[in-house]
Amino acid sequence: MSVNYVLFEDSGKLATARVLSRADASMQVEMASGKRMKIKAQQALLPFDAPSPDELLQWAQAQHDDIDLDLLWEFAPEDEFGFAEVAADYYGGAPDVRQQAAVLLRLHGAPHYFQRRAKGRFRKASRETVLAALAGIARRLEQQRQIEADAAELRAGNCPQAISERLYSLLFKPDKNSVEYKTLALAVKQSGQGALHLLRAAGAITSPWHFHMQRFLLEYFPKGTGFPALPLPEVDSGTLPLADVEAFSIDDSATTEIDDALSVRGLDGGGLRLGVHIAAPALALVRDSAWDQVARARMSTVYMPGDKITMLPDALVDAFTLAEGSARPALSIYFTFDAALEVVAHETRVERVPIVANLRHDLLDAQISAESLQADPAQQPYPCAAELALLWRVAQKLRSGREQVRGRPERNDGVDYTFRVSGLEQDADTARVDIVPRRRGAPLDLIVAELMILANATWGGWLAELGLPAIYRSQSGFGANLRTRMGTRAAPHQGLGVAQYAWCTSPLRRYTDLLNQAQIIAAARHGRTAPLAAPYKPKDAQLYAVVSAFEDAYAAYATFQRGMERYWTLRYLSQQHIEQCAATVLREGLVRVDGLPLVLPALGAADLPRGARVRVQFGAADLVTLELPCRVIEHLDAAGAAAMPAETESSAGDDDDAALAGGLQLEVDRPEEETPAAAT
Repeated sequence: MSVNYVLFEDSGKLATARVLSRADASMQVEMASGKRMKIKAQQALLPFDAPSPDELLQWAQAQHDDIDLDLLWEFAPEDEFGFAEVAADYYGGAPDVRQQAAVLLRLHGAPHYFQRRAKGRFRKASRETVLAALAGIARRLEQQRQIEADAAELRAGNCPQAISERLYSLLFKPDKNSVEYKTLALAVKQSGQGALHLLRAAGAITSPWHFHMQRFLLEYFPKGTGFPALPLPEVDSGTLPLADVEAFSIDDSATTEIDDALSVRGLDGGGLRLGVHIAAPALALVRDSAWDQVARARMSTVYMPGDKITMLPDALVDAFTLAEGSARPALSIYFTFDAALEVVAHETRVERVPIVANLRHDLLDAQISAESLQADPAQQPYPCAAELALLWRVAQKLRSGREQVRGRPERNDGVDYTFRVSGLEQDADTARVDIVPRRRGAPLDLIVAELMILANATWGGWLAELGLPAIYRSQSGFGANLRTRMGTRAAPHQGLGVAQYAWCTSPLRRYTDLLNQAQIIAAARHGRTAPLAAPYKPKDAQLYAVVSAFEDAYAAYATFQRGMERYWTLRYLSQQHIEQCAATVLREGLVRVDGLPLVLPALGAADLPRGARVRVQFGAADLVTLELPCRVIEHLDAAGAAAMPAETESSAGDDDDAALAGGLQLEVDRPEEETPAAAT
């Protein structure tokens, strides 16, 4: 008794099976694997009794490539046809089941020659379609040959030009359908090495600085850092009253976005009238205007050693920056202090503010100390000495009050670092860097920080009192549970010791401050009716979107800044030929290098107690991964002298490389609380 088999189509593929049972419109079949399934009768293309299914497919597949597609296409009728008809023409006579199966497989596998119809029937494509398809196949074959040749070249240590031209997009924003990506992927697969390793070995990455910059720009500025060609907004500042003050700013020499200035004068009875004056771009950048949308897209100025990407174009910054000799539009808050330096009143105004000086703390820090600020101002060589002496008294009083609320003094024993890069415009990879340490809590820093905290906290409370929404920054918890959040409701900032805190004092470089400033201007002009006139009403959905987008952007920009600071720190070590340094053990094998913003893992430090003093030796820095091999070579006493030699460490091998990894992912060790400098 013969066994009935069937060749059928299932999900676009051809398969064979043994027929178990039949019905009018379906049949039950069993695959060679033992799987049983039900197929429709119209799926069955070729019933047969012999040979076995496996033998049939093996013979048909062996004949597949020998069947001339061009000849088959010539034999095929112009109208729709069945595969058995073409098999009869091709083989001549009555083709057996194996020949029919071979022709069916060939027709089925050549959609560029033959279009499939129902139940084993086909229609041949036009000559134009065939020629176009063949040309496409030829192109793909040539493309594949090029991919294989370029992949081999890359594995051999040479970078093909096509890869070099698209280097950074391949690494950071790859188009996985591109020829270059397929080439790199093939080289990675064949070599068993990572893409970055292959490209570096082939000499493709010639500039570590450009590597880090492009990594960031492709992610956050894919269209470039330029600004659109939009007309600058106009502000009729002549209608604003001119403030009766002589204000001055305190910034670094490199600062061009001068957001804030101060003024102060004594009152009869020993009190003071102190003004905090903030540049007012919100007067021009109304909500959802073209430039407001540009600022909202960027969210903040991006800072890095030697350069920055501003939130607003230079021309717009220049129109509002509080430059010396100007009287620019400003949002001012005036505080009245009594003789005990307690705030007894405050008032907000929109006005023009005369700026008599732009003080630069990097030029004045050496002259201005706590002692000089308590001495006779007339004997001091620096400008605004009398005003700075008054502000110093106020700042100390404000800090003392905040520390009482906090329940503990603030940490002012840290060190900040200023990076000064020269020659970046000519050649980033030969530029020189100087790293200048600055003791945190210097008098000028303290004055600015305390008065900005006072303004931000006061404005935040005033907006909440009027029922105006704003973007606030709050902090609560202790230790590992300390949380800093941004939101639209006023809430205490535990780290700063204030009832609420809204960023308002840097509107030229932070979008949150720009948005909050627009709300404050509405409050200043409309008072209790401000909720009806303010750009943002309570529960405005866009406020929540801004908070989320700002947090993401600000965190990304900060991570990039830390990475670039690490890059320049490693460059500094190389330029200064520093191979060893004293350091302090932190935790989990990390050490903080003396005199530099550098925290990294050190071999031999894992079992040492926190605070232990050691001397470390550096290996060769990798400026692309930002890794720096480091090991403890001496234990030092508290005075920095050698106490005992460290245990001898073998040179780092492959297993040690993982222990030395830190690089891009390692963040500088930071205090658990937000400092005044960071907050402002």
